[in-house]
Amino acid sequence: MSTTLIKNATVVNEGRMQQASVLIDGDIISDIFTSAPLPEADNVVDAQGRWLMPGAIDDHVHFRDPGLTHKADFTTESRAAAAGGVTTVFDMPNCIPQTTTLEAIEDKFKGASDCCLVNHSFYLGATHDNLQEIERIDPSRICGIKLFMGSSTGGMLLDDKESLKSLFRAATVPVAVHCEETSIINANMERYMQECGGEPPIQYHPLIRSEEACYVSTAKALEVAAGTNVHLHILHITTARELGLFGNGPLESKQFTAEACPAHLWFTDADYKTHGTYIKCNPAIKTAADRDALRKALTNGVIDVVGTDHAPHLFLEKEGGCKTAASGIPVLPYSLPVMLELTDQGVLGLTDVTRLMCHNPAQLFKVKERGFIRKGYKADLTLLSHSNEGWTAGPDNNPTKCRWSPFEGQQFHWHVDTTWINGHAVYNDGKIDNTVYGQQVTFNR
Repeated sequence: MSTTLIKNATVVNEGRMQQASVLIDGDIISDIFTSAPLPEADNVVDAQGRWLMPGAIDDHVHFRDPGLTHKADFTTESRAAAAGGVTTVFDMPNCIPQTTTLEAIEDKFKGASDCCLVNHSFYLGATHDNLQEIERIDPSRICGIKLFMGSSTGGMLLDDKESLKSLFRAATVPVAVHCEETSIINANMERYMQECGGEPPIQYHPLIRSEEACYVSTAKALEVAAGTNVHLHILHITTARELGLFGNGPLESKQFTAEACPAHLWFTDADYKTHGTYIKCNPAIKTAADRDALRKALTNGVIDVVGTDHAPHLFLEKEGGCKTAASGIPVLPYSLPVMLELTDQGVLGLTDVTRLMCHNPAQLFKVKERGFIRKGYKADLTLLSHSNEGWTAGPDNNPTKCRWSPFEGQQFHWHVDTTWINGHAVYNDGKIDNTVYGQQVTFNR
């Protein structure tokens, strides 16, 4: 095993920024130096004028593998993750077959073992009839349970209170929830189909998958979970109204936590005019007021985690309107640049970015020895630079299989230079080394 010294970096970690050098030995951070002398190493990276952060932990991705690999797979999307400074991903169960059994989980681990470049774990999808599988989960290996309380994904909808209560009582891992009330969505769709004389255009998407649909479902989830010991993690919050359901205390004291996504922090419903179905996702991107409330919640303790909901589709699958165009957008290569761009706009600070994208995901899911720059932790690191000239997002810097993103054409001023995963520079200066694969994540539970 070789050693690497990253010297003279501005280290952004655990609420502070300081000049420091980090020594990697094999796959471990072996030491951190804040002054000379520095040790010798097999490889030396001079990071003067650049920023070193822990690798991001994305708690919410759809890699489409197995079964939907015409649009994404473990190889292509893990490349995109590394290019975006993401070193660990938790993958969702809505693939083919759906990951609703422990056998299916093991198949995904096996499938990722020799092609996924980033560290990984997988959610077990909740259904009406797999409570026994949920009770058999190994909490040290499985990141969580995914619960769909909305009509986003067929076959895994679970929204009756009795079934929810049984699930929450049985869960020994966090339950990550997609909250939208199906009856409200269906009624809205019928109303606007009649009003439009057919399929509504994309501008109606946030009216169909409305604020009310989100709020009613989220409130229901929290109500049913009260009195159980479950850790409920509400995914992709989109409305200011929902934020009022959550506290702003320290993460370790929270039973209910909230995730925001870069798309909902960047776009508003006005952007449907220019981006059309390419920003169609569930829950829908909503008003500027909702976006501004989400942005404020990044720093007031209400939003705990930023995850991407990276969900690739082919161009052809995005054709249509509110009913027929596929919902979901590819985000991974640009999630960290988006959040860092918001620091230039004064929305949040660099230490907030590491808290939301590195530290808090590690703490919330109890990830073992990742998410922080600490001696003895895994060497998952991201080196960043900043320039006034900036760079432009486009197909040439997008390693996803679908090769498009709604962020295409956007200029960013922060750039991911190098991503180390378990001490290995998987991404460096635009080049990807696929000779070493990511590890299974383990959890301290």
